[in-house]
Amino acid sequence: QLQARAARRAGVAAAHRTPVDPAGTRAKRVGAIHGLGNVVVVGLFAVSWLLRRPSPMAPSGLAHALAYLGFLIAGVTAWLGGEMVVRMGVGVYPNANVDTPSSIGSRTAGM
Repeated sequence: QLQARAARRAGVAAAHRTPVDPAGTRAKRVGAIHGLGNVVVVGLFAVSWLLRRPSPMAPSGLAHALAYLGFLIAGVTAWLGGEMVVRMGVGVYPNANVDTPSSIGSRTAGM
């Protein structure tokens, strides 16, 4: 329970410190998907937790499925967050390149 409270507080703190990107940019789109995806993840984990409450030692298949789905979506949203910070420089550089193309399928110099 302590870890869950700490994670919720960290999520709320991160949401309040998120920079606002200009409308119509790739960073804005990626940020929206990243944020909404994380809301979905929290919802899936919350429902999974509620389903586990009656029988914590023997959770239902649905509780497991929701947790696994949340884990998979969390992986995608983590990658999107990495795209924004590492590839675009959002929140790192004052003049971040908010329209940098995706790292999937793009070629780097010398390849």
